[in-house]
Amino acid sequence: MIQLLYGVIFAEMALILTLLFKTPLRKLVIMALDRLKRGRGFLLFLALMIDRLHHYIRELRQLRKTMEAAKKQTRGLDDSKFGTNTEEAKALGEEVATLRSKVKKLEAECEAKTKAAKAAEEEAETIRKQSEGSRVEYGRLQEDNQSLRSQIESIESEGKKDM
Repeated sequence: MIQLLYGVIFAEMALILTLLFKTPLRKLVIMALDRLKRGRGFLLFLALMIDRLHHYIRELRQLRKTMEAAKKQTRGLDDSKFGTNTEEAKALGEEVATLRSKVKKLEAECEAKTKAAKAAEEEAETIRKQSEGSRVEYGRLQEDNQSLRSQIESIESEGKKDM
């Protein structure tokens, strides 16, 4: 195929050289080209169009092959991804079930501790009220004690004066 291409290129170069210089061969080449073109202009156009069409079809076929290869590769990756995902999904499902049971257990513990905290708070409040009552009682007793002492001192001081 390459030899044919080189042959065509060499023939075109020879034709260009004969048309470039004024020689008797130039007239013969021009007359031969005119005869060749007469009634064949459409054939030349059609040949060029067929050549371009063949080129584009070949390029399209090559692009389709690469697209198909890319699709196969993508499908393979998706299959492998989904294949491992089913195993991972099962493992994750089991983990979710375990975590849900732990959450329920922790919620129950939290509720129990909340109740215990409320009970302790109520107990602290009652103790605080008792201590407040005791403090008030202690203050009253101190005042009574002070008044009794002052009475004792006054009685003693009167007793010393009487003697």
